Amino acid sequence: MRWRLLTELAGSDYRVRELVTLVGEPQNLVSYHLRLLRDGGLVTATRSSFDGRDSYYHLDLDRCADALADTGAGLHPALRRESLPRIPRVDLRRSPRVGVLFVCTGNSARSPIAEALLRHRADGQVEVASAGSRPKPRLHRNAVRVLREEFGIDITGQRPRRLETLTGRRFDYVISLCDKAREACPDFPDQPRRVHWSIPDPATAGDTDQTNYSAFQHTATDIDTRVKRLLPVFAATRS
Repeated sequence: MRWRLLTELAGSDYRVRELVTLVGEPQNLVSYHLRLLRDGGLVTATRSSFDGRDSYYHLDLDRCADALADTGAGLHPALRRESLPRIPRVDLRRSPRVGVLFVCTGNSARSPIAEALLRHRADGQVEVASAGSRPKPRLHRNAVRVLREEFGIDITGQRPRRLETLTGRRFDYVISLCDKAREACPDFPDQPRRVHWSIPDPATAGDTDQTNYSAFQHTATDIDTRVKRLLPVFAATRS
């Protein structure tokens, strides 16, 4: 049961009722095993910004890598933690170009950060865009700042885009980063793979500009980790 839950959460964040459907087991049993995974530090839960009665569960792939490395070391020295790459290097030039759309509500913070980081990490080998269900007039200043100062990426000239302007385009992946936008996301041609990352809006965090910027740093780090984990998936599914 726990392995099945990990397998589902490796691809997307989910609510309990969605996991119940995916694994075909009663909710009390699914909740019990999710609690064990949370106690083990492999899974985290985030309260939904769309419905406060719900929580989204997220698999911490770094903690999973640590756990697997610790297990491997007991089997053979070559499988020690320091012998394994943290995130495999991936050459996407040998794979067909993948189309990815990142979606959040305002397209001013989370989704443009994800768009910029994927474009940067994929070295131009992925067709990536972002949009919002209710776009803001401009990018959040700390979204621009965190990409420039932490990653050397300049998105100064970028503007938020309305989701409806992209509904006719073909994407392989549509990734929502906002619980509200997930519920409002329309259908796209050719049934792209839907993935959800339940990430709190950093624009609403902090009472000062500095504490707000710290929230953007945390968000950008989280998104960057998730983006880097996507690259091996692209290479594997398009090879």
